Amino acid sequence: MVQLQQDGVARGIIAAIKAQIHNGAYRPGDRLPSTRAFAAEWGASRTTVTAAYSQLDAEGYLIIRQGARAIVAPGLERASGEAPITAAQPRSLSAFARRLLALPPPVEQQPAKVADFRYGDLSGADFPVLAWRRASTKAILRRAARLRYGDPQGSSALRNALQAYLWRARGISCTPDRIIIVNGSQQGLDLCARLLLDPGDPFVIENPGYVLARHAFVAAGGIAVPIAVDADGLRTDALPPARLAYVTPSHQFPLGGVLSATRRRSLLAWTKATGATVVEDDYDGEYRHDIAPIPPLQTLDADSVIYAGTLSKTLSPTLRLGYLVVPASLRRAFSEAKRLTDRHAPLLEQDALADLLTSGAYERHVRSIRRKNTERRQVLLQALTDHLGTSVSVAGAETGLHVVAWMNGIGAEREPEIIAAARAAGIGLYPVSPLYDSSGPRPGTAGFILGYAGLDTEALRRGIAVLAAILAEHR
Repeated sequence: MVQLQQDGVARGIIAAIKAQIHNGAYRPGDRLPSTRAFAAEWGASRTTVTAAYSQLDAEGYLIIRQGARAIVAPGLERASGEAPITAAQPRSLSAFARRLLALPPPVEQQPAKVADFRYGDLSGADFPVLAWRRASTKAILRRAARLRYGDPQGSSALRNALQAYLWRARGISCTPDRIIIVNGSQQGLDLCARLLLDPGDPFVIENPGYVLARHAFVAAGGIAVPIAVDADGLRTDALPPARLAYVTPSHQFPLGGVLSATRRRSLLAWTKATGATVVEDDYDGEYRHDIAPIPPLQTLDADSVIYAGTLSKTLSPTLRLGYLVVPASLRRAFSEAKRLTDRHAPLLEQDALADLLTSGAYERHVRSIRRKNTERRQVLLQALTDHLGTSVSVAGAETGLHVVAWMNGIGAEREPEIIAAARAAGIGLYPVSPLYDSSGPRPGTAGFILGYAGLDTEALRRGIAVLAAILAEHR
């Protein structure tokens, strides 16, 4: 405790002397009080003052010679007429930074006490704690004799395990060297944007669609070309020329449509005709509640499609683990970009995940949470039927971890007041309308995305009951 106090006094002395030098109270060549005199003035020990002087000498503010008082170093004088430094001057920003600042800021979200329907949350109780702890312990104990940077594409153990899993679970046939381990699919999308788009290049994106994907491509300088979606996914009948198309074909976000076989062929024919690349975001492809999961678009054309997968919807969004399956021709570019971005994803987590995949624990976990989320989905749909009946139309319930609830008879302009009332009642509610392109038409009916994977069944029932009461007041 005494040492901490002395360090605090020394820092105060250092700050005070620096301020006096900057403000011209001490000029270059001026002598400072002796350590004995300064200690008496500050009520500090001489040892503390000596340590402060020594630090200022090391930083170049003072010159200390044996047997002489410390003097202010030359070159620290203020230019004639120069005002005291009060605040940092603004710096010029790159075009990339200016594009970032032009994007809409994220909406601040406070936790909801009764039920938060935010999409993307998972239940903490669903995380496989014991399996992850065993895998992490094994990874720690297997540490190499030398700790060094790893392969920017990801550990070979994880890429080999993912290759086998993707074949079993998603029908994807690829070699491990075409897999890039990323810090969540968002980093994967950012890499796609930087490597596939130049400023001014058009890119096709679903409307409505995933906002952070759009932001990643716009930040790289791309020009968004929003294309409407319907029950069969992206409308491919009149796609314009573009460098890239971003799609969610297995479960369109947010409306839930599945890209039809006809449109899949049409989209791939478009890539051949234009030379474009398709970025396929399979963000929750493991969750199909009625039939087997829909095969990825990548299985039809491995040379034109980049497949983006994530562990955020099966294990946890806090792990920041995802992966890309890239065409062989793009492998080196993505590897080098990953190296410059962050060297590689965390190796301990990669080794733990590889163990889960090879042991079968990951697939057992997926089967378990698929059952749990199917139950949550059934409870949510039943609650919507019981409390709202025909006054609500539900879309996208067959797949994924959310549904879209359209509030029949309530205009979209009422969404802000409904959200505010819901928040006051402890309900987190999130509208669909911000996911539509701002330059085009938006739906006239109020619609909300109801994520259910982070809630227990009782919270789902309570949340919909409270929501129904709020909606009754706003009809």
